Amino acid sequence: MVNDSSSTLRAAEVAQVLVKQAVSKHNDRYDKVFLKAFLAGVMLSYGGLLSEVLQGGATGLTASNPGITKVLGGFVFPAGLVMIVLQEQELLTSNLMTFTMAFASRAIPWWGIPVNWFFVFFGNLAGSVFFAAILVHYTAIVSTQPYIDFVREFAIKKAGTPEWHQIFLRGIGCNWLVCIAIWQAIGAKETVSKIFALWIPIWIFVACGFDHVVANMFSIPLGIISGADLTVAEYIKKSLIASLLGNIVGAMFIALPAIYFYLGDNNTSRLEDAETGKIDPHLRASNSSNTSAEVKH
Repeated sequence: MVNDSSSTLRAAEVAQVLVKQAVSKHNDRYDKVFLKAFLAGVMLSYGGLLSEVLQGGATGLTASNPGITKVLGGFVFPAGLVMIVLQEQELLTSNLMTFTMAFASRAIPWWGIPVNWFFVFFGNLAGSVFFAAILVHYTAIVSTQPYIDFVREFAIKKAGTPEWHQIFLRGIGCNWLVCIAIWQAIGAKETVSKIFALWIPIWIFVACGFDHVVANMFSIPLGIISGADLTVAEYIKKSLIASLLGNIVGAMFIALPAIYFYLGDNNTSRLEDAETGKIDPHLRASNSSNTSAEVKH
């Protein structure tokens, strides 16, 4: 029996909550999914902008102690993800984990994965580019020195300098941490704990320089439109694709162990709520249809 006074859900309960969230997102209207993803792209870009303003303006500190600047830039970035989680918006990198778990639990059909990822990917992209172009570039808030040079150099460091395989591997490390952050935030039962639980892993990934496909949708286009020596084609071929694939693999490092450890070997045990002993109606209906289909075959 679960202690109701506990401030944290057990791991098995977190896994089931994530599956239920994926089911709810799968059943949502596509226009709402896209708009939630658009807003998530904007929210994450706010955190990205704050990080770039801090690092770009700290030229003296960067010259004397660049590691501290990276740590400080990483510390402020998670503000964007906090807004996404608390507003229940759609972020691709966390959906890479939850939809895989939901499909493995037979809670959603296989086609639910590419459909959701498609709408969320382009929603995140639209929101990020909108923010970079309209609210940052055309407002000229980072158009002066030393910020403009940092914006350009940052885009080149993300998409120009590294090799393709390096960006791919950085993408793995990034989304491994992002999915841990989402997992821990879901496990926390009140707002302050949720914020703290997701803040630490995001702080780590940004400070260490791992690659988040959605975060890069803001920083790299901003660099390009600000005059960085980088083309859109180079960004897509080298950074966007590599970081996306890396993020998918990184999500599997959380999704697959969760499936193995907590979602069980039979439908009843993996869909059963650990606290109430009841099966979520969405999941029950999904499994009933699957069972009927198996009987027909």
